[in-house]
Amino acid sequence: MRKHKLGNLAALQMILWFALCTALPAAQSPALPPQQLRLAQEIQITGDAIWVDTGIDINPGERLQLSATGTLRYAETPADNGPGGLPRGFKDLLRIFPDNDAGRGALLGRIGDTDVAEPFVVGLHREVIAPVGGRLFLGINQTPSDKGEGTYKIVITIYPPDTSFRYVATRDVPAMVGIDQTLFAKIPRRVTDKAGNLGDMVNFLILGTQAQMEQAFKSAGWVRVDVGVTDTLLSGVIASVSKQSYLTMPMSPLYLFGRTQDYGWAHAEPIAVVASRNHLRIWRAPFQVGGETLWVGAATHDVGFEHDQRDNRVTSITHKIDPNIDLEREYVRKTLSNTGLVISATQFLPDPPVLTGKTATGQSFHSNGKVLVLQLIM
Repeated sequence: MRKHKLGNLAALQMILWFALCTALPAAQSPALPPQQLRLAQEIQITGDAIWVDTGIDINPGERLQLSATGTLRYAETPADNGPGGLPRGFKDLLRIFPDNDAGRGALLGRIGDTDVAEPFVVGLHREVIAPVGGRLFLGINQTPSDKGEGTYKIVITIYPPDTSFRYVATRDVPAMVGIDQTLFAKIPRRVTDKAGNLGDMVNFLILGTQAQMEQAFKSAGWVRVDVGVTDTLLSGVIASVSKQSYLTMPMSPLYLFGRTQDYGWAHAEPIAVVASRNHLRIWRAPFQVGGETLWVGAATHDVGFEHDQRDNRVTSITHKIDPNIDLEREYVRKTLSNTGLVISATQFLPDPPVLTGKTATGQSFHSNGKVLVLQLIM
């Protein structure tokens, strides 16, 4: 009988405890984790398209998950291929794909403006933290005349950035403190080669620490390139290498502040990468601006090959640049600003401006003379 009463008491205590818990204010109840998914969408892309606009705008720092199914078939291939693409063959060396490192028919993605966005391989599945903001495009790694039959279906899920991610939109400002004629009196207007021949124009400055500068370029998809001698490379060799191999080919040493560049950075053409890359050299100034590290850079766009005009031997081949170097200056601005790591930008016109000139290899260039200045996020 005693045992039965204890059982009833225990049951009563449980009922009272449950009633007390349900009477607590909602704020004291354990909260479920919030739903983090921002967007889920399915996109289809057929084999007759290179790039498809998904209509989805991506913010820097967001986490993208892309999963693909389906098959394509190319006319001369014996079997279907999936989103991972076909194994690379000898003939692929003769084709210019959006991504020359990926197989034919591989599913690709890119984020941002068409003229600056770098493709990345999606394949069957890819999870990526968006380094830049912009419209999401999906595409197939093939040439415009190379059409596959079939369809890929891609499920896209997007999650907000981690709470620690920091992003700012670049502000265009009319001027920056310390960016004036006094500063430019201390900065050589042109770089030189080892013999002292004048070369590329100094066309951009960056304010920020070494770590901030490196993070900005890496987030924008620029690849660090070592110093080396490249003027003996032939265009036939260049045409057979992969995109990554071409990007990382050494840059010739040029001089500013009495020394060779501290960094070389390269960025591939979004579509054609053979014999074409955006590249720049950058030096740490031996003085600061308002207590901040100053990086001084010269950027040009390689668009092909030609004989070094200082030496017409057949083995003396050098890169040919786009003579309108202002376009490359703007390319630097776009790619770095898309990362959300540039807090402000301006242009300064030194007096007198550099309007025309020749590179150290004898190629002509022209400019409006303005120098881009970027302030990195602190």
